[in-house]
Amino acid sequence: MRTTYAALVAAIALSVFPLYWLFVIATRSNDVIGDWPPPMTPGGNLFANLGRLFGAEEAYFLTGMINSAIAAATVTVCVVFFSALAGFAFAKLRFRGRNALLLVILGTMMIPVQMGIIPLYMIMVKFGWQNQLQAVIVPFLVSAFGVFLMRQYAERAVPDELIEAAYVDGCSTFRTFRTVALPALRPGAAVLGLLTFMATWNEFLWPLAVLETDNPTVQVSLSQLSTSYYTDYTLMFTGALVAILPLLVIFIAFGRQIIGGIMEGAVKA
Repeated sequence: MRTTYAALVAAIALSVFPLYWLFVIATRSNDVIGDWPPPMTPGGNLFANLGRLFGAEEAYFLTGMINSAIAAATVTVCVVFFSALAGFAFAKLRFRGRNALLLVILGTMMIPVQMGIIPLYMIMVKFGWQNQLQAVIVPFLVSAFGVFLMRQYAERAVPDELIEAAYVDGCSTFRTFRTVALPALRPGAAVLGLLTFMATWNEFLWPLAVLETDNPTVQVSLSQLSTSYYTDYTLMFTGALVAILPLLVIFIAFGRQIIGGIMEGAVKA
């Protein structure tokens, strides 16, 4: 038992140390970057570094944070809703071509994202959406992975007897989804929402291609901090610290509910 706890403590320490080191450097100045042994305690320059970060005209960091928050929230809500709706349909409704259509959706997951950048960019140009936020939102409102995940979850989490009882009571298909299936799908939807928010918040390649430097997302803003001749490491670390704060807050706020919901769904299954 002691060995198990020691291993868990060591794993937690190894996981937390990079975040702590990120915080330490974000509170220091550049003259301590090359010190040996390196500083292990926070300094007093955090607020000064934050002021320089949000005042850096070449990075537009505040604009990037706002754009990423809007894009991540919008994409997450839409992906969870559409994936839950499609997953319920594939798992519990019987219609012609269901399996073939599911295979087509799964087939899209095998295509690397990089292969679709050029044709997708041409579509954005056709719509006139270059350097506009909808260009990083609309193409990702539906996720093949989300559909597959919710389909697998709905297969076991939503009993057929409840659906049949809802139909007997006169419920339409959408009302059956909203009142019967959706409450049972909440644990899986919570996991999908967390994964989608993280993926959208951390997306870099597509925003870099379709947005300009004066209207970036947060990851593009971070890349702009290291493009000058002089690399300001404390500024980069401060930006990375601020960029991961929303993810940490979301995980701390909803992590227990997500894990508890997964365990509850597993017991019911």
